Amino acid sequence: MPAAATPPVYWEDACKHLAKRDRVMRKLIPKCGNSHLKGRGDAFTTLARSIVSQQISVKAAQTVWDRFLAVVPGGAVHLKPAGVLKLQSAELRAAGLSARKVEYLNDLAQHFSTGSVHERQWAEMDDEAIVDELVAIRGIGRWTAEMFLMFHLARPNVLPLDDAGLIKGISVNYFSGEPVSRAEAREVGDAWAPFRSVATWYIWRSLEPTPVNY
Repeated sequence: MPAAATPPVYWEDACKHLAKRDRVMRKLIPKCGNSHLKGRGDAFTTLARSIVSQQISVKAAQTVWDRFLAVVPGGAVHLKPAGVLKLQSAELRAAGLSARKVEYLNDLAQHFSTGSVHERQWAEMDDEAIVDELVAIRGIGRWTAEMFLMFHLARPNVLPLDDAGLIKGISVNYFSGEPVSRAEAREVGDAWAPFRSVATWYIWRSLEPTPVNY
């Protein structure tokens, strides 16, 4: 994963490639200055946080996350699967987690503890193979897996077609705000290859200037 202060190694080349080939990117990229995609946390922490944050506000998610870290042994310093598995469901529920999210977090911890996810091999695995591993974990869908590919593994060519912001951004920037079908969005995104993650990030910035990091 790239350090927070530095862009992914491909970022500069991606920007040049996209600006040369795409009129919208040529306009959007200079507006963002030196800002770029950033990741944070280790794999287990990143995925656990995505589960905790589902279907609640950003503020509520932060509150529940802080309470969760406070009850997990060692969580405030370094969250580990074994720490989650040591807790009873009632202890996790008391931190503000729903029964379903408790089940999801336990399943996530089990997958990491048993080696069902091949974290050490991810660098050699292609994007779809990693998505397949992640969506086998309860509570993790394709969108979450794709955000993980982009923000944790810094994969350059992810096109998250289930992301509402991407679809809206393509509508605004390429279709004058007219409704866009999934097929039309894919066609636009395919033209961004092999740097679809980078273009997606700039489309997000066209709607919301402040980056969100997952």
